[in-house]
Amino acid sequence: MSNLARVLIDCPDQKGLVYKISKIFYESGLNIVSNQEFVEKETQHFFMRSSITGDFDNASLQKSLEDTVPNANIKVLPPVKKNIVILATKESHALGDILIRHIAGELNANIVAVIANRENLRDLVQRFDIPFIYISADNLSRQEHEELVLKELSKYSFDYMVLAKYMRILTPKFVSAYEGRIINIHHSFLPAFIGANPYKQAYERGVKIIGATAHFVTDDLDEGPIIYQDIIRVNHRFTWKQMQKAGRDVEKIVLARALNLVLDDRVFVYNNKTVVFDV
Repeated sequence: MSNLARVLIDCPDQKGLVYKISKIFYESGLNIVSNQEFVEKETQHFFMRSSITGDFDNASLQKSLEDTVPNANIKVLPPVKKNIVILATKESHALGDILIRHIAGELNANIVAVIANRENLRDLVQRFDIPFIYISADNLSRQEHEELVLKELSKYSFDYMVLAKYMRILTPKFVSAYEGRIINIHHSFLPAFIGANPYKQAYERGVKIIGATAHFVTDDLDEGPIIYQDIIRVNHRFTWKQMQKAGRDVEKIVLARALNLVLDDRVFVYNNKTVVFDV
């Protein structure tokens, strides 16, 4: 029976790596469907993503690769749909776009739940027959509210958490609980205009482009590894609210693109940066 898997490898660069890895595939009777590699020159670090087919056992293949390339980070992953949980507040554009892509089969994921600190989006989410959990933050400290969210999250098995305009700053405790698994969409072309109301900041600076950034969440606000970015052009005729409206279109496209890259195992995180094999 033919299997399909994605093999992700990163390690310090050395001569013959591609040959050694390909030799394991060949000797295991496997076929390479696609392959990409990259060496980060400053640190001399090697990255490789391969799609393979053939009759193999994932654990045995991983062991053979680990024996051949010691001190490497190696993952042999089946190309199955991943589970995601979405956190939201009251803006609908990013969440709505994800829900539509999901129902249309354009998102390689199962949405197991949407958790929000406002009720605004309940009707939207329930139209897609997805559980909507409302956890109010009223009269609670940030820590108290997060404890309730963490308790709810513990009920679900998921691979990634998506902040679809979740307008709350996460504490280090929360981030550490799901380190490397939280994806955020930021309404700015980072690192410019960090924090609240970036469109007003952009308007006041007279910018000529605005954009959006999807990134992994770390303890440093809006400074996690960047997955995907895009921009559109504006001019002096735009008010900051017109910039905001135009920017929302960019935000949802950037978030969808970033999600697909992560869900397809195309993103390596290294030194607070990413290597993204996007073709």
